[in-house]
Amino acid sequence: MFSGSYTAMVTPFKNGELDEVALRHNVNFQIENGTHGLVPVGTTGESPTVTEEEHKRVIQVVVEESAGRVPVIAGAGSNNPVEALAFAKAAEQSGADGILCVAGYYNRPSQEGLYQHFKYLHDATELPMIIYNIPPRAIVDIQPETMLRLAELPRVVGVKDATGDLARPSIEKHLIGNEFSYLSGEDLTAIAYNSVGGNGCISVTSNVAPKLCFELQQACLQGDYVKAKAVHEKLVPLHQSLFVEPSPAGIKYAMSLIGLCQDDVRLPIVPLQTESKERIKAAMQALNLL
Repeated sequence: MFSGSYTAMVTPFKNGELDEVALRHNVNFQIENGTHGLVPVGTTGESPTVTEEEHKRVIQVVVEESAGRVPVIAGAGSNNPVEALAFAKAAEQSGADGILCVAGYYNRPSQEGLYQHFKYLHDATELPMIIYNIPPRAIVDIQPETMLRLAELPRVVGVKDATGDLARPSIEKHLIGNEFSYLSGEDLTAIAYNSVGGNGCISVTSNVAPKLCFELQQACLQGDYVKAKAVHEKLVPLHQSLFVEPSPAGIKYAMSLIGLCQDDVRLPIVPLQTESKERIKAAMQALNLL
């Protein structure tokens, strides 16, 4: 199973181009600070606005630089299953350990359409699949009964849950029964998600605070929710500040403050307002990250 603290990696840009030096540095920064695994070119990696060539290159660089030290779950999401399959094949060829698959946005498929989209990818690739359920962005919600059907496919091994529904892991665990990875997609509710059956988080905040996110997830895995709660409460202001404006503008600015990358984002995401920058800076200072 995939479990623990996974980082939803940013895609660093410099002068509008992919910054491979920063990307490699970030891979090592994450691993050196305890991160259990890496997730490139998902939502935080600005997958809608990177080119196909950049998307594939990011996966290749992350797999190459991580060199087997931690698992890499490569983003292979698209509302076009043919494009999603091209990304999945690129991940497979690069040596990734799994793929993160999202669907639904703009098409608004039925539950059967969602199932067939993911089954199409499953049947054409050999990598383990994490299903990404994020109704606020994808419009449609993968219902528990559909997740059960997907979990019956041999290589569908888990879910990244950004539904905000904290009853969901309990319902899905009851239906699925077998071993399955339940990964939160929301930093603020990750500890609550774990407490009702989750076993990890694909985190945005861990781009800039990997050690603290690792400590929280490790405590949860060990059943020490007193320690996990203490870490969570310290992280709350940072979690909140990073999402005052559309992500990943916030996390990229936070990372720029400690030299991990520039704060360049691609339209339609725009740079932060001054007030948001000050709020992030204050949250980082309170955690001794600056």
